[in-house]
Amino acid sequence: MSTQVLSITGLRLSRGTRAVLDGVDLEVGVGERVALMGLSGGGKTTVLRAVSALEPFDAGTIVVGGFALVPGPLPRQSHLGLLRRSVGMVFQFHHLFAHLTAVENVSLAQIHAFGLGRAKADARSKRLLDSLGVGARWDARPSELSGGEAQRVAIARALATDPPLLLMDEPTASLDPARRTDLAATLAELTAAGRALLVATHDVPFAHAFATRVAVLAEGRVVEGGPPGEVLVRPAHPATRALLMGNGD
Repeated sequence: MSTQVLSITGLRLSRGTRAVLDGVDLEVGVGERVALMGLSGGGKTTVLRAVSALEPFDAGTIVVGGFALVPGPLPRQSHLGLLRRSVGMVFQFHHLFAHLTAVENVSLAQIHAFGLGRAKADARSKRLLDSLGVGARWDARPSELSGGEAQRVAIARALATDPPLLLMDEPTASLDPARRTDLAATLAELTAAGRALLVATHDVPFAHAFATRVAVLAEGRVVEGGPPGEVLVRPAHPATRALLMGNGD
């Protein structure tokens, strides 16, 4: 049985005449925490959006579990049930629904996409919020949450369908150093249960703290990869050296 949760092969995506992605190859296995790093505009978020079927691509293949995405128009939402069960996405600015409480945000997908009743979904959502340390905030709306609390609610929402792959986009953008340390520990706990993580980040200390592997994206492809203790200490590619000099987004 394969231990690969995500396999990206030859991923290409252009906007007009500009090639944003030009042959990305990347695999993420069970229990791995992969930091996708690179300079501003290098395509990190675009990779995550392609994997979660939020953006079409021009060439290559993306396989998540048993579901394959292919070039061309995005599949209809009605055809994406398996993918939605396989991938959870945590956006940079959380994108929680402002008019809903924390527990309602987490329950939403379970009710509308998977047919759970409100009581069962809310009970499951409260357990998720508890496990992430924000159970006491279940009835707070996003405007009443701190940045760290909102992020944990967003993680709970992404985990609500128990996906084997969790994607995160710049998760430390609104966190102070102490919260970044807490988040790294939380991510380690998530993968201990057999989940895989792909995290787009330019935060070098955070990547050191949470990642089991780093993949550096430049010139539209992965140009360097390996353990953070090697890639971020002895970089071999100019793009990695530029990142370490503080030129990330």
